[in-house]
Amino acid sequence: MCNISSSANGGAEVKVAPMRRIEIHMALMAGAALMLAGCGFADIRSPVPLPEFMRAKVPEPVPLGAPPDIKTMLREKIDAVFTPASRPTQVRVSEPRPNLRGPGWTACVKAEVVSVVGTPLGTQTYRIEISDGAISDRRQVEADDTCFSENYDPI
Repeated sequence: MCNISSSANGGAEVKVAPMRRIEIHMALMAGAALMLAGCGFADIRSPVPLPEFMRAKVPEPVPLGAPPDIKTMLREKIDAVFTPASRPTQVRVSEPRPNLRGPGWTACVKAEVVSVVGTPLGTQTYRIEISDGAISDRRQVEADDTCFSENYDPI
């Protein structure tokens, strides 16, 4: 693949086959692309010691505004949390808190519910997430959830 010959000025000259030259150029281009791609990862938490002007800016926090009126939301749309077949009674709600995992608010809701066949299931507690003035998600709480230490008011 490589041929060594002597040049007119007495030095050795290395000739590289054309296919090998293309492979070398491709490897150099790929290496340069990888190095340049690493520049995009220098954000505010990056361990790379870059000057401040080269780092990505910290995003501005979204202002929350006033807390939503959860009692009214639940009165108007209780089926966003409990199925109609569960016939929820003694519905209680906690104060809304800012959602730590994203924009919006979160609150806890508990009620006495029954099964589909009418057997009492007892108190069921759900954590709801409110975004853009509507209940966007609900999850049944687990044993280590903070909903168990909340104060509740009837709706």
